[in-house]
Amino acid sequence: MATDVTLARVSATPEERTALAGVLRAHAGYCRKVSTPFYADLMVLMADEVDAGSPMAELMAPDATDPELGYRLRVLGGLHRMVLGGEAPDLARHYPSAGGDGDAAAAWPRIRELLAEPPPAVLDALTRPPQTNEVGRSAALVGGFLLVAGHTGLPLRILELGSSAGLNLRFDRYRYQQDGVGFGEPASPVRFENRWKPGRPPFDADCRVVERRGCDRDPIDATAEDGRLRLLSYVWPGQTERFELLAAALEVARDDPVTVDRAAIPDWLDQQLRSTVPDRATVVFHSVVWSYLADDERAAVGSTLWAAGERAGPDAPLAWLRLEGAPTMDHTELRLTTWPGGGEQFLARASYHIGPVNWFA
Repeated sequence: MATDVTLARVSATPEERTALAGVLRAHAGYCRKVSTPFYADLMVLMADEVDAGSPMAELMAPDATDPELGYRLRVLGGLHRMVLGGEAPDLARHYPSAGGDGDAAAAWPRIRELLAEPPPAVLDALTRPPQTNEVGRSAALVGGFLLVAGHTGLPLRILELGSSAGLNLRFDRYRYQQDGVGFGEPASPVRFENRWKPGRPPFDADCRVVERRGCDRDPIDATAEDGRLRLLSYVWPGQTERFELLAAALEVARDDPVTVDRAAIPDWLDQQLRSTVPDRATVVFHSVVWSYLADDERAAVGSTLWAAGERAGPDAPLAWLRLEGAPTMDHTELRLTTWPGGGEQFLARASYHIGPVNWFA
């Protein structure tokens, strides 16, 4: 974690304070909708503070004009990191993720004090957009990998775009099971059981991963304590299942390193697909990444994939597996395009985090 960060304070106009308070209250409503009352209450308290003219508005001023920057979540992530790292035992008593009572009002005086002179963990968090690596998405992605393996009869070479810490690159190190059929490591602490309906993926397919690699603009080292805390800090306190699943995946990652290159997605993908790799099926995949790419980046990725697809053959097939937001943005859709041929399949519908997978393939 950086410790030499200084805060560039941004003065907020009265109009910006009003807008920021509105953003905070709107996000509080979303937190209640997804059953995260602790953060909902904190955001209301922060909004009241902003309305009162507190310098706290300087921390989150960019959210007044561009809420997608998520400065409110950066601030809360930095505080959460302090709790998880043992730097704020007085706050830990109230954070559900640390076994606390979930009383945001009781935590508020200390939070208010900390944000008056932000500590290094908060300053560091302010320099980074919130970054997660949602392991729950493997419950949907696994079906695509199994279909490719089953249809081609070849071992897999998997390439992930926007990997973060690469936890979904380790999908085969987790356990999936339903109707007495399972896939993955039987003793894995990361387990997905009875999550698929009306059908289930082909868990009995022979699926072996022989090569795995990813890229990200800002990769996180899942084997390092700093990386572990950073990922956990962005899971909202009170979302216990997500928190525990991520913690279990990080335990798996300690003993199973993967390569995640620091690179821009279009350039990296072009390099990886310049030549075909025989005797294995190459699967390019991503999950909730597409909306973060610029139009020219999406176009470049598509062009690279279709050009590589033209070179694909039965001994070196290519697949594009993606789990991305539906047009309504209230769920994700899993789609698979395979070459030779370029045929597309709609495989499943799932949530953005942990939840049931509606399997249709």
